[in-house]
Amino acid sequence: MKRTQVLTIAGSDSGGGAGIQADLKTFQELGVFGTSVLTAVTAQNTRGVHGVEAVSAELLAQQLDAIGSDFSIEACKTGMLFDASRIETVASGVKRHAFKQLVVDPVMIAKGGASLLQDTAVDALKTSLLPLATVVTPNVPEAEVLTGLTIRSFQDRFEAAERILSLGAKAVVLKGGHLEGERAEDLVLTASEAFLVSAPRIQTFDTHGTGCTFSAALTAELAKGRPIIEATVTAKRFIQSAIAHGLDIGAGHGPTNHWAYGTYGEEGVTLETITTSRAR
Repeated sequence: MKRTQVLTIAGSDSGGGAGIQADLKTFQELGVFGTSVLTAVTAQNTRGVHGVEAVSAELLAQQLDAIGSDFSIEACKTGMLFDASRIETVASGVKRHAFKQLVVDPVMIAKGGASLLQDTAVDALKTSLLPLATVVTPNVPEAEVLTGLTIRSFQDRFEAAERILSLGAKAVVLKGGHLEGERAEDLVLTASEAFLVSAPRIQTFDTHGTGCTFSAALTAELAKGRPIIEATVTAKRFIQSAIAHGLDIGAGHGPTNHWAYGTYGEEGVTLETITTSRAR
């Protein structure tokens, strides 16, 4: 039986809650075959990041070539990319192997506050990788770095998403987990449509790896041929369930439950089309 094949290009989280570990768990749960390209190794647990060592650009390119020459990758995602050199290497590999769909999760800061992307790499991310993206999935702090905006209001979010879209991506999912309110609202923007995908906000410390997991679920659904908005709704349901049925692991920001969606499903996710008048 042939399986849909996907790829994660990201760092390793020794604690198992984020990075390629979270991505591969998510791929497995959603029924796609996951492959991986390692960008960096972190010494990490629920309390924070205690060390980072990047994989050489040469080995990074070799991994990309090994996957691209043998697997039929229907969609891929990026996570922690560390610096400008590795961003350029990844962008070159994505183009060289014509990976069909790319989800860029612009990972910059770990849940515990450690930097996972050098400041000098932001320009490379914007000029080399985002133009290749099918979807970009920033949270609010990442969107502020990418755009230079301070995001407080809904209009701020919409303007930030527009600016990121103008960098060449086909769609932006600006996640609302860092904002206030009873519902966690994600803004989905394409060249022709805008939507809000929302779910009840869950108060918990066990949110380590939520961004990785969400973008991995989105990648899996795109690989299956789902349209962007449908894939986003499923990814939102997946992460909502993973948070709602969290795991009591570690003493800090614990991981989410990657098998919760298949066990419990998840209700409470809604989809709203945004009119131009509301956006302005």
